[in-house]
Amino acid sequence: MQTPKIAQIRTEQVSLAPKIFTASHARVGEPSVPSHDYLLREISFEAFRGDRMALVGASGAGKTSLLRLLNRLSEPTSGVIYLENRALTQIPPIQLRQQVALVLQESKLLGMTVQQALEYPLVLRQLERQTIQERLRQWSDRLHLPSDWLHRTELQLSVGQRQWVAIARALVTEPNVLLLDEPTASLDLGRSALLLNVLTELAQVKGTTILMANHQLELAEQFCDRVLHLEHGTLQQDLSTQQMDWQALRQTIVQAEAHQSEEWD
Repeated sequence: MQTPKIAQIRTEQVSLAPKIFTASHARVGEPSVPSHDYLLREISFEAFRGDRMALVGASGAGKTSLLRLLNRLSEPTSGVIYLENRALTQIPPIQLRQQVALVLQESKLLGMTVQQALEYPLVLRQLERQTIQERLRQWSDRLHLPSDWLHRTELQLSVGQRQWVAIARALVTEPNVLLLDEPTASLDLGRSALLLNVLTELAQVKGTTILMANHQLELAEQFCDRVLHLEHGTLQQDLSTQQMDWQALRQTIVQAEAHQSEEWD
């Protein structure tokens, strides 16, 4: 009898309300929040080892909010998130983030040089100095990280260079789950292609689970094998890339973006 696969990441009916509603909530029952004010509403999905999943949707659909929940930068208002059948609330944040790495669009080096920023998460794991140096050398070579970047500070890097360093800082930890928020937004075509090649290898060889929020549907269609379509904080579709109607998806997102622009105007 075949052993059932265990999801690497699993969410069950996860909702997130704005802090203005949750701050006064005593966590007894459900907060009184109008349904349209939820950032995320009853999100349920599973991600397995080696999955390459795209989170797509219009701006404000809830993609970044979901990624933050999976890394415990935010806590859900209701519902449960599991890492290999263990509730995230049972895992200390530092221990969790050694397994689940998140790269946000606006990542900071916190006053460190590039080398210090890359070494810092490995130092926290109390790895030996020689191991840290070898890990740094391997990933610097793999990501074509110029040696003259290592002693630069955040102010000496362009937006795209900072994004590349933030990605490198996550990859050097070799996490089981990698969460990426618009990772190619500030990268040139060469680095974008290199990143996708590296991520593909990690998923196929190491079994790394990758969830990527991205506005570029062409990239999602080429790189990912599954698509989560979020709209107004709800999960509208969870399909393989082959099952997805990409033309209809594009039209839906364009219409949602246009509606948002009208509301702002």
